Amino acid sequence: MPYSKQPNNCQILSLLQWPLSYLAIFWILQPLFISLLFTPLWLLPALYFVWLLLDWKTPEQGGRRSAWVRNWYIWTHIRDYFPIKLVKTEDLSPERNYIMGVHPHGLLTFGAFCNFCTEATGFSKTFPGITPHLATLSWFFKIPFIRDYLMAKGVCSVSQPAINYLLSHGTGNLVGIVVGGVGEALQSVPNTTTLILRKRKGFVRTALQHGAHLVPTFTFGETEVFDQVLFHESSRMYKFQAFFRRIFGFYFCVFYGQGFHQGSPGILPYSRPIVTVVGEPLLLPQIEKPSQEMVDKYHALYMDALSKLFEKHKTQYGCSDSQKLLFL
Repeated sequence: MPYSKQPNNCQILSLLQWPLSYLAIFWILQPLFISLLFTPLWLLPALYFVWLLLDWKTPEQGGRRSAWVRNWYIWTHIRDYFPIKLVKTEDLSPERNYIMGVHPHGLLTFGAFCNFCTEATGFSKTFPGITPHLATLSWFFKIPFIRDYLMAKGVCSVSQPAINYLLSHGTGNLVGIVVGGVGEALQSVPNTTTLILRKRKGFVRTALQHGAHLVPTFTFGETEVFDQVLFHESSRMYKFQAFFRRIFGFYFCVFYGQGFHQGSPGILPYSRPIVTVVGEPLLLPQIEKPSQEMVDKYHALYMDALSKLFEKHKTQYGCSDSQKLLFL
């Protein structure tokens, strides 16, 4: 297991604010705002909710990103906690649109967040003229304030209308899809490289329909930052995890990392390098109604390109020479 350094307090606080900010919005800001409806300040939340209704479709129409939020200095502390790095292997032309497969999901997707939702690793300088949009669960955009915070970072809905909009309005759009989805979180165990991909072909079909190029990416170290407790499929805990996913859309994972003191266990992720390698784009034709055979063909080519990307860089970024990608 790779060595885990002890981060400084500033890095720890910056990392903790990321999930805690969402919890604060949901459990503190929203109830507080609703309570204002019963005070002399009722007009403030009333106007917001009217605006919310008028703005309801914005997450599926390109969103509303904020360069200011994406450039917050606090993101650099999260970058340095691990640290996180973005590696380019080929240029991406701003004259095209792209669907980027993000692998693996990991538990909290630190690499994809830092590289594509912030400018901490210099995405805009690395890929000039390219606008990244990391897609996530659609129901997040139904939650007041959280939707705005997500859109400010350039996050978009993973719904088909949202992706279609981005790929059909202008060029230079890069839509990142975590293809393995939340199910892949249960595969997030150190020293493993298991991806849920064999039957995930919808992103290929969408790319063909829009003539968008496919970009394979692999984040080395994403599954190394937490240890996870796995449960047998017949156990009550596993059944609870499956039930939790049906209700909330993601798994309730039991995991742990390091504590606030060197060598102690705790809730913090291990400070181990995370490197996202962006591969060479796979050129696709535009076919309005691609056949299943055509989808299968380019899906196979994509899997092959992803495997080659992994094999080329694995020993450089912490994997053993014998480690292979396993597709489920």
